Amino acid sequence: MTAVSTYLNFTNKTEEAFNFYKSVFGGEFTGDIQRFKDVPPAEDMPPLPEEDKDLIMHIELSIIGGHKLMGTDAPESMGFKVTPGNNVYLMIEPDTRAEADKLFNALSEGGTIETPMQEMFWGGYYGSFADRYGVQWMLNIA
Repeated sequence: MTAVSTYLNFTNKTEEAFNFYKSVFGGEFTGDIQRFKDVPPAEDMPPLPEEDKDLIMHIELSIIGGHKLMGTDAPESMGFKVTPGNNVYLMIEPDTRAEADKLFNALSEGGTIETPMQEMFWGGYYGSFADRYGVQWMLNIA
């Protein structure tokens, strides 16, 4: 089913923030909390510093009306720098790859592509970009 979620980036505060949101909205985290230590090593990436291994790569919490908050820590050791404006993404989860590609191509036109639509290690088909107005978007099919 197609869904739209809000994706939040934090500097080493994701677990704290999501425990706070859970205390406010109730409920349980959806699926497993994924940590950076669970990411398979890639040849083109330097080793992950020990202090970043337990940071959260992905977490999600259903809130009001089925809307999902999703989040990640954004380690500077991996080239991330969280600043106001890049700490919130709209996450679209289309039903099909064709729909994902259509939305990605249309919304990213004139914008800045971060990650082209591609197969990812978690089994998803994923891409991310900022549109021509600076709004951050992610598309993912599980």
